[in-house]
Amino acid sequence: MNIAICYLSQHHGNTQKVVQAMAQGQDVDLIDITAAETADLSAYDLVGFASGIYAFEFSPQAVQFLKDNLPQGKPVFFVYTYGGLRGTGCKHAVAAAREKGCPVLGEFSCRGYVTYGPFRLIGGAGKGRPNQDDLARAQAFFRDLVSGAAP
Repeated sequence: MNIAICYLSQHHGNTQKVVQAMAQGQDVDLIDITAAETADLSAYDLVGFASGIYAFEFSPQAVQFLKDNLPQGKPVFFVYTYGGLRGTGCKHAVAAAREKGCPVLGEFSCRGYVTYGPFRLIGGAGKGRPNQDDLARAQAFFRDLVSGAAP
């Protein structure tokens, strides 16, 4: 199965740690959204989109990347990290994928370290996250997803 995970990870690299754990030992192309304006995702059997939660939402840049690059009908999954609150999670990204007729196969989320805004005043929140347990859960989610999505 040909798999890509398009990710946006800023500040502390929480989301990047999670997608790297998912890809470990797997044949997965990781596409950094901040480094690539476009990507040809047509050859992939499964595409993941990953982002931190910014102002209670999946990154608008990641949602726009999805809208611009995701082919019609392509199976997708979502991954996100959050510092304080999950907010609406990946609701807008899921809606954008569904507008393209893409089946959404699952979502994974976990806490991440955050020092943005008021969290800076208290030295951050979610220190040490994602931790080894979070990364193990991410790997299990991905293994289960791929085994269930395999043709």
